[in-house]
Amino acid sequence: MSKLYIIPTPIGNLEDITLRAIRVLKEVDLILAEDTRTSGKLLKHLEVQTPMQSHHMHNEHKTVDAICDRILSGTRVALISDAGTPAISDPGFLLTRACIEKGIEVDCLPGATAFVPALVNSGLPNDKFVFEGFLPVKKGRQTRFKFLAEESRTMIFYESPHKILKTLGDFATYFGEDRNVSVSREITKLHEETVRGTVSEVIAHFENKPPKGEIVVVVEGKK
Repeated sequence: MSKLYIIPTPIGNLEDITLRAIRVLKEVDLILAEDTRTSGKLLKHLEVQTPMQSHHMHNEHKTVDAICDRILSGTRVALISDAGTPAISDPGFLLTRACIEKGIEVDCLPGATAFVPALVNSGLPNDKFVFEGFLPVKKGRQTRFKFLAEESRTMIFYESPHKILKTLGDFATYFGEDRNVSVSREITKLHEETVRGTVSEVIAHFENKPPKGEIVVVVEGKK
């Protein structure tokens, strides 16, 4: 049966990949990678010699039909991103949707996703939560914050280190300085850190210690 495999890859520590994922990466005929240079290092470490093809946000619109045709013709294909689970703030949704529309089975393996450990580590309620990913940079940002100001569930955001203070400042404006937040960075990596406190306390921390690396922000919902 024609099938697309979605394979999560480590977000830092290279040991965070399943035995099944390694097996599938070795068995398929083609691996679609967000950045073949980045993925090449991982595949070399895993001793995977399967051919790769670039599949990223700048070319996925043009290539999904051709990839689906290859899968339908019998080519075994796996999709990976630079880190984490494809389609979670990374390329993958368009291809997944196209495969489903063409009757191709999609098999997403369980594995690394940055927001799950950040949520659990936060100590904030995790029975109900919303994943917002990256906030709009300009257009729609204020509107989104006004909408989220009424959100009662725990909220999860991705942010870059050079924008985190601006975003925390927006949290103070729209959610209040006393709203509890948890900022996790470099998850599973050598300098992993989680900073918890009120918005104002976390702002003070990062003003004195500018952050580096990939960042996940978990925010308490409105009480």
